[in-house]
Amino acid sequence: MVAASSVQITGLPGRDTECAAVRRLVDGLPDAGGALLVWGDPGAGRSVLVGYAHRYATRCHRLAGAGLADEAALPYAGLQRLLDPLLDRADALPEPQRGVLRRTLAGAGCPADHRLALSMAVRGLLAAAARERPLLCTVDDVDRGDPPTAEVLGFVARRLRHLPVAMLLTAGTDAVAAGVPRHRLRPLDDRAGAALLIDRLPGLAPRVARELTAVAGGNPQALADLAEVLTLGQCRGEEPLPDGPPLDGALGRGYRGRLAGLPADTRRVLLLAALDSDGDPATLVRAARADGTAIEALAPAEAAGLVRVGPERVALAQPLARAVVAADATLAERRAAHLLLAGVLDGPGQHLRRTLHRAAAADGPDPVLAAELEAVAGGAGGDDGVAALHRAAELSGEPRQASARLVAAAGRAWAAGQPRRAGRLLAEAAEAGPLDPVAAGRAELLRGELELRCGSPSTASTTLLAAARAVAGVDRIAALGALVRAGEAACHTGDQFRYAEVARRVAALRRPEDPPDAELLTALAAGVAATLRGDHERGGPALRRAVVLGNRLTGPALTPAALTGAAVAGLLVAVDSAAHRLAERAVELARARGEVSALPRALELRAIAEYWLGRHEAAADTSREGLRVARDTGQVNSAGVHLGMLAVLAAVRADRETSLCRIREIGEAPAPHSRPRALAQWALAVLDLVNGRHEAAAARLAALARPGTGRGQVLIQVMATPYLVEAAAGAGRRPAATAALAVFDKWASSTASPSRRALSARCHALLAARGSADAERGFRTALRLHPADAGAFERARTELLLGRELRRSRRPRDAREYLHAARETFGLLGLTVWAEQATTELRAAGESVGTPELPAARLLTGQQLRIAQLVAEGATNREIATRMFLSTRTVDHHLRNIFHRLGIRSRTELARALH
Repeated sequence: MVAASSVQITGLPGRDTECAAVRRLVDGLPDAGGALLVWGDPGAGRSVLVGYAHRYATRCHRLAGAGLADEAALPYAGLQRLLDPLLDRADALPEPQRGVLRRTLAGAGCPADHRLALSMAVRGLLAAAARERPLLCTVDDVDRGDPPTAEVLGFVARRLRHLPVAMLLTAGTDAVAAGVPRHRLRPLDDRAGAALLIDRLPGLAPRVARELTAVAGGNPQALADLAEVLTLGQCRGEEPLPDGPPLDGALGRGYRGRLAGLPADTRRVLLLAALDSDGDPATLVRAARADGTAIEALAPAEAAGLVRVGPERVALAQPLARAVVAADATLAERRAAHLLLAGVLDGPGQHLRRTLHRAAAADGPDPVLAAELEAVAGGAGGDDGVAALHRAAELSGEPRQASARLVAAAGRAWAAGQPRRAGRLLAEAAEAGPLDPVAAGRAELLRGELELRCGSPSTASTTLLAAARAVAGVDRIAALGALVRAGEAACHTGDQFRYAEVARRVAALRRPEDPPDAELLTALAAGVAATLRGDHERGGPALRRAVVLGNRLTGPALTPAALTGAAVAGLLVAVDSAAHRLAERAVELARARGEVSALPRALELRAIAEYWLGRHEAAADTSREGLRVARDTGQVNSAGVHLGMLAVLAAVRADRETSLCRIREIGEAPAPHSRPRALAQWALAVLDLVNGRHEAAAARLAALARPGTGRGQVLIQVMATPYLVEAAAGAGRRPAATAALAVFDKWASSTASPSRRALSARCHALLAARGSADAERGFRTALRLHPADAGAFERARTELLLGRELRRSRRPRDAREYLHAARETFGLLGLTVWAEQATTELRAAGESVGTPELPAARLLTGQQLRIAQLVAEGATNREIATRMFLSTRTVDHHLRNIFHRLGIRSRTELARALH
């Protein structure tokens, strides 16, 4: 591990759980001692956690030690350094423990039959040191020092329960101190990584912070090293980011120091492992044997934390470790290693890897080998396919051919979800030489898609229109795809009026004999354009045709992009189940083909279909997955949409805290009229409505778009129209919702969707005069239209509104039936706030009802539910704290909230409530 003196990390973002575990360990003193092993990769922050423990344990004596690789061959050297400050207390030990301890620490060694006495002597010495005040003993990098010391410390750590001694050990592996409670330091998530970076670079763009966290693999020291080398332009997101942490940073130097101490055979086999990205143990065994050594030579490297050898994979600790190992070897050593690997990769499915290693060993242009690489890369995806095309470009003898191969490599990189790599390859292509018109057009198309997903959608629209023009003469399908994406960019930015130009250009490329994939794109563009201008008579048939074609795609025409286009069409004509199936097929196909970049958009459409189907929890799960993939692949615009959907779904559940959290995550980066901003405003409006702020809710939703102008988020406003109408009716501003409802009505009546027509009827009931026959008729029509097998939430909302209408019309007896039904449904769905609203209405209707009888599990958060389950199993607060890595104070706080939410007073009542 990086030596403590070289680690520059000072904070502990993302380590709340670990810090809590340390506090529990220390807080247990003096009543009960204990031990904890914290392990993780180099740079994960183990030494920082030791420092935190020392700062926290102010009421304790503190004893610190560390394993040193230089002393690993000296038995008990680490023990001698650790205990040296305590040796004046050794006289208190009984014989023969005192004698064994003194002889061992003096270098006389310890025979096997005296090791128990030695271990008991060390335990006794720590107990003697803790007589006046509790003792915290920490040993950093225990696995780096001599093994006998680690064995003794493990023995002692397992026997501290009845002593006022806490022991904290750290290691790069969990193969030490068996039986001691342990915790692994995992990579930081995006939020923690961003916090660490922004602490060092206050002006860092949030998107850049997320990308750097991915570059660093969530390693805190790697992030700190990256922060040291960023330029101002990189901090602002204006320049390409580094491929990885610097080789000469603290983490790189730490790896290099470990590498320097390894035997020659180990270094040779480690180089083979570093160059073989597949990590297949069988390949490495054969290569090592061909090199005159064996895979067992990796044992010292594994002990040094540089590599992990498993039954199915040999993996270096971090990408940086791989880079350090390769950089430390000479060119001749690397070439020889590549040739060794190529020689053993002789299986039928290993042609690509064998050719890649041969190409890596080539020392100049080789057009024949370049052509072979390009050929074998044809069906390969992921890193190997990108690497093959990239190396083929480097070996090309002709600049134009090299540029074309770089463009192809960039396309593969983007498909694999690597936008920064794709951007760098495009830049290389531009520098390598002139591109032929076809390759240039495809490069522009790729730049446009990168902008659409990862950059500026407004810029993307212009770039994609230019790309379509460039490739129209040689690849009409690609041109149509570029135009459809340009239209998507216009919708994302709220400039739907620009879609008319997209549709005009698509129509110009249409041919009577078009194959299904081309016809799907032309039908989609025509249908979307007509729908946006309110011409559903023309838009509906075109969009339905696109749905039909999407279900018929086969062979090369069957792509995630084509399926997502068909899913869009399905949503616009309200065939939600068909849209969901198409989006789900797109997700499955993208996963099967490794087209990771296609997943966020497909998941976005699946979540919207699930929203309309009334499957809100499924929609939230889909959006959470979409958000994760979007962030992993640098697709900030898609991430914003998924955050917006999560904010809306949380608001619909009246979960204010979660909704506002998601809105804060969207941040200020999206443009004012963009889709993420519109979704955020919708979520805020729903929260306003839940809290009775009808005026504010109506104002937010009315501002989403200006019907008839094609400006603003028209499609989002259509989705939110039922909330806009309810808010306007509650605020007494019925005219404010009239224009939006007219748009919604025209669309809903053009579909065959009962759920859309139910919402339309409900909206008209809300705008009708209170107590009128029109109002009651509208609500009853809505209830008749709500599908019985889907949309329980919307049906319950209609029942609540009808019950309220009847109660306010002085018909309380009639109102109760609907209010009871609404209350029961909200309870089953776990929607506490909505159930409470139904309860309030029931009381106003003259019925004496208690609090909603919701299942206990539905009333609690995930963490509260887990705590409640452990209580029901008989666990004490301290036991719960230990198992969940929380402080006892936190468990107490959660239990008070649990008792309050469930209306109970004892642990026995809690157990009954859960069962």
